[in-house]
Amino acid sequence: MSQTVAFVGVGKMGANMARRLKDCGYSVTAVMDVNAQAAADLAAELGCKACTKLADVTAAADVIFTVITNDVAMRAIYFNAGDNLLVNAKGKIFVNCATLSPTVFREVFDAAKKAGADSLEACMASSISHAREGKLYLMLAGDEAVYEKVKALIEQMSVNRRFIGGAGRAAEVKALVNMVMNINTAGLAEGLGLAAALGHDLGLVREVFSQTGANSRVLETDSGDMVAREHDCWFSAEHAAKDSGIAAEIAATVSLNLPLNAATKAQYDKMVTLGLGELDKSGIAELTFKGRHA
Repeated sequence: MSQTVAFVGVGKMGANMARRLKDCGYSVTAVMDVNAQAAADLAAELGCKACTKLADVTAAADVIFTVITNDVAMRAIYFNAGDNLLVNAKGKIFVNCATLSPTVFREVFDAAKKAGADSLEACMASSISHAREGKLYLMLAGDEAVYEKVKALIEQMSVNRRFIGGAGRAAEVKALVNMVMNINTAGLAEGLGLAAALGHDLGLVREVFSQTGANSRVLETDSGDMVAREHDCWFSAEHAAKDSGIAAEIAATVSLNLPLNAATKAQYDKMVTLGLGELDKSGIAELTFKGRHA
């Protein structure tokens, strides 16, 4: 627990990861976010500094976690000419947790090496509550020796971990996870939408699904919300569209056609266009049930 920790990106996931490590006895020394008030509030809660400069975050800790939104934001925090995390970063370890393209993870990995620092992927396949409870599922990539240096810290945040390989490899697998999850969610929404249009009891249909080849993890997590139209956000439609897009970009690099992923992305893109992007991914049912937004 001698390693000090800081966070860049303290939305729902990042903030709960910071709280978890604080509870486990780690010294969380600094936080920063584009939402300065959110950072200030969390800093007051944790008793640490709310930074306004990225270089100050790096200076404040041994291990810096980043939980940001997209490739543009990732490049901004590492490569901005005026202020970035790699300023005086020698000896620091950066643990990047967002779902981003493998390309940007590799760019950061190489740049960190040049700065005398290390960069590790820790892609998350879990929810906000898992972050708070230390029950994340993490896919890690980079130098395995660097992973070993922060393994004790990572273990406090997760119940399951898998080291995938070199830089970018965890991001590839995470893109596959979210691609398949999104396709399953879209398929479930269509199945339940059709069942509703045919006048079937949706409780009965969901039970039949659970005992047959129509079963899936999203049946357990999303089907009730689809029926009840309760789409409080755990994983947004906007993020689903982004992640399906990452999978499409990866497929293009190996000249592979993914028609189901393309159709699913189109549905989530439609949600964003209709102003539904902040709904949970279960909100895709709003496009498939008669009498709703469709």
